[in-house]
Amino acid sequence: MIDTPDYALTDEARVRELITEHGWATLVSHTAEGLVASHVPVLLEDGPELTVVSHVGRPDDALHGLGSGEVLLVVEGPYGYVSPGWYGTSPAVPTWNYLAVHLHGTPELLDAEDTYRVLSDTTDRYEAPMPHPIGLPDVAEYAHRIAPGAAGFRLRVTRWQGKAKLSQDKPREVAERVVAHLEQPAGQADHPYSNPALAREMRAEMARQDAEELR
Repeated sequence: MIDTPDYALTDEARVRELITEHGWATLVSHTAEGLVASHVPVLLEDGPELTVVSHVGRPDDALHGLGSGEVLLVVEGPYGYVSPGWYGTSPAVPTWNYLAVHLHGTPELLDAEDTYRVLSDTTDRYEAPMPHPIGLPDVAEYAHRIAPGAAGFRLRVTRWQGKAKLSQDKPREVAERVVAHLEQPAGQADHPYSNPALAREMRAEMARQDAEELR
């Protein structure tokens, strides 16, 4: 990840929020056969150390060589295209705004019981907003039958790097215009890049900047 101080995300609390709210990640390992990547859901574990749990479908655990070396886990938040036509200034070029964090560590493979617990917790996390949530206990026989096809792991993060590129380098009036375009309702021909989630992150970043200036 390019080291851009203006966009650096250095607050671990924000990293934890990003993982909790946007827990879909890319797992990358460097193996003897080359790079291997998988896409996995991640859950943040409680505790003072930055730790996540996840699972892969077998045989991805063997393909990654999980437990034998360091891996990279990339978690992305909202991201989207920013048109130069929104700036109201010239010259201007297009860009992308986004949030992302790179987590490094050596995974610990979990046993069958802990893997099942990760599967159950993951299901509960994403079923919670549903009107009639379905947990693994509701389909226990089937869940226990297919669970051996998954391999759970715990990643105790040894180092991380985050970035929140949210137009911090632009004058406030320009950033406000970008947010206004992102907040437009989706489906309109003249607003093809509506992105309310990214707009919320930009407004939160501007609020943080205002709070810093008042200190």
